[in-house]
Amino acid sequence: MDRRFLTVLGASTVLALVISIVFYQISAGPGHSAPKKSDFRELVTAAQAIPVGSAVKAVEVKLVRIPVDVFPRGGISKLEDVIGRPVVSNVLTDEPILEGRLAARGSGMGLAPIIPPGMRGVSVRVNDVLGVSGFVLPGMRVDVLVTGRPLESKGAVTTTVLQNITVLSAGQTMQAESRGQAINTPVVTLLVTPEQAEILTLASTEGHIQLDLRNGSDQGMEKTPGREIAELYGFLKNRPQPGGEERRKPIVAPRPQRAVAPPPVPVAPALEQVVMIRGNQKTVEVIGLSKAN
Repeated sequence: MDRRFLTVLGASTVLALVISIVFYQISAGPGHSAPKKSDFRELVTAAQAIPVGSAVKAVEVKLVRIPVDVFPRGGISKLEDVIGRPVVSNVLTDEPILEGRLAARGSGMGLAPIIPPGMRGVSVRVNDVLGVSGFVLPGMRVDVLVTGRPLESKGAVTTTVLQNITVLSAGQTMQAESRGQAINTPVVTLLVTPEQAEILTLASTEGHIQLDLRNGSDQGMEKTPGREIAELYGFLKNRPQPGGEERRKPIVAPRPQRAVAPPPVPVAPALEQVVMIRGNQKTVEVIGLSKAN
């Protein structure tokens, strides 16, 4: 083989090696150095799925080491900081357990930890019809209608008393059915304020409650006047309607009366009078009257 060719090949190989070393040193500078052991941090994750309302057990969590720069905000590094605390939001397997998913230790079990401060959980009894055929599931939003008979009304009245209320649980279930199927339950627990709790309790005691499903993205509050039983049968009353309009009874113009001729006035028959002179006496006699008699 030509010695000149071997010399050029060797020089090219050395030059390529030098360039590779220089390029590696430049690209692997201080900001791209391999992570050190001190750059990792332990993170508590779920060893299995943890449902809402339950307390975290030791067998349900584990520690993993992750780089510090990807450590999630609200993450926890110690197992003792999560064991025994109630879960307020479902945690999936291998998912980091964050502070926002846990309630304070000692805040209770079941529904109690997921009720925000200042709010209340009130349970109402429903059936297959009143509960919208079992499709009132946890997390949905509903309106509450009540039908009763007020003292001032002559019949039953239905009105909307609460709107956009969150469903906490359906019976003992605090999460929706995984396959989206209905949950048949006689009791539904709603998340309300203390004032709404009073309204809901009074409505369930004095009347019949109906729950109306609504779209979760619909945050509107409708103003409805309520409905009386008389309206079902066409007896409309003057009442304010949504939009400030009033619904009134239709005004029917009276039918024109046909002119009726007055009855004829009876005409007295013409009477003939005759002057009678007898001696020194003068009398007037009516001939027609004499004939009538």
